[in-house]
Amino acid sequence: MRLMLISALMIGVVAAVRATQQGPPRLSPEAEELQKRFPYPVIRDQRGVVPPGPRPLPSPPLGDGPWVFSTFEQRDIKVSVVTKGLSHPWSLAFLPDGSILITERVGRLRVVRNGVLDPTPVPGTPQVLSRATMAGLMDIALHPDFARNNWIYISYHKPLAPGVAANAVLRGTWDGKALTDVHDVFVSDDVDTEASRIVFGKDGMLYMGIGGPGTGPHVSVDRAQHTNDLAGKVLRLKDDGSVPPDNPFVGKSGYKPAIFTIGHRVQLGLTLNPFTGEIWEEENGPNGGDELNVLKPGHNYGWPIVSYGRDYNGPRFPPSAPGFEEPVVFWVPSIAASGLMFYSGDRFPGWKRNAFVGGLREGEVAPSGQLQRIVFNDKWEELRRESLLRDLHQRIRDVRQGSDGLLYLLTDEDPAALVRIEPVAPASSAGATRPSRRADSTFTS
Repeated sequence: MRLMLISALMIGVVAAVRATQQGPPRLSPEAEELQKRFPYPVIRDQRGVVPPGPRPLPSPPLGDGPWVFSTFEQRDIKVSVVTKGLSHPWSLAFLPDGSILITERVGRLRVVRNGVLDPTPVPGTPQVLSRATMAGLMDIALHPDFARNNWIYISYHKPLAPGVAANAVLRGTWDGKALTDVHDVFVSDDVDTEASRIVFGKDGMLYMGIGGPGTGPHVSVDRAQHTNDLAGKVLRLKDDGSVPPDNPFVGKSGYKPAIFTIGHRVQLGLTLNPFTGEIWEEENGPNGGDELNVLKPGHNYGWPIVSYGRDYNGPRFPPSAPGFEEPVVFWVPSIAASGLMFYSGDRFPGWKRNAFVGGLREGEVAPSGQLQRIVFNDKWEELRRESLLRDLHQRIRDVRQGSDGLLYLLTDEDPAALVRIEPVAPASSAGATRPSRRADSTFTS
């Protein structure tokens, strides 16, 4: 084990040295032509922005389960694998017939029927630029009037040139087997932007997060504060992709009218709080400083001027300053928060009004994925939080409440799994596995 860690460390150091010796990224002729349109690099120079370190340990293979865990308010819960065989899934949506649609970052849309993953991807998805962990086929949402129109919305990275893409949203009609009449309702006029989440609000509008560059030179990272740039913003759109006339910056010089809020880093969670009607957003900080925010029209959330995290090379950011919204919850160290929902069902009475946040890793150390539960008071101030499922050592990409009132999770692995959480009486836990506390265990049922 010691030799393996030393080897991993040396590989990381060599890779970092090579990166610093290389020049800026080379652009294809198509990208060079595209570069003329933008005041920022269309492909970032990432030299020196992250210090060298050991390669992260992979997550252990997930067993077949089920597993039983004891939790604080709910007592025992059972965690079961619905299906495996997914590749870096990003999001999921529940159809009225009980089927589940799942997006995979590489560009595939999958369907699970009666707990069985269809081996054939759903036809109709477009070509995407899938790169690292922050680009590809992203979030999925059903239109509020899906029962009548069968419209499905998916956010993705639309290729424009080799290595260059724009965030986009497509709308397709679900015919039970495929997406038909697929077309873009929105294509960003900015590039080199990162992950995307989408959600419909109670006002019927489509809210879309467009992640700003989280690392890189100032000319890239500072874009989250530029009001004529969609990087690091949450947008508010009509269901046809047009701009509502009551958006906060409509008609204001120097502002793109689709912008709803500014000053975000990489938004990996976006959801409707069903108890307040507000849109809540969760974003990754740098090294620490993940945030959970309530979105208020026209407000600025501070990145990269303020953050409760550190620069990856060590220095702290100022945590707050006048004129910037404070987060409702923040994480130090970071859990690489991804996925967000509020529980409103009846199957877990002790969890009603709780927020659930997926975590990919904690404190820049892997494998330390988890699911966090946050309890609020009547004023939506944090009271406590509980870390769940850490013993499975899986990266959690998304969490949703199913139509059956249970919780469903996607692991961000390859292969990945769709996992279900349900309540269980302590006496009925026979036959289920309680995972070992050893951090290096490989779990099987």
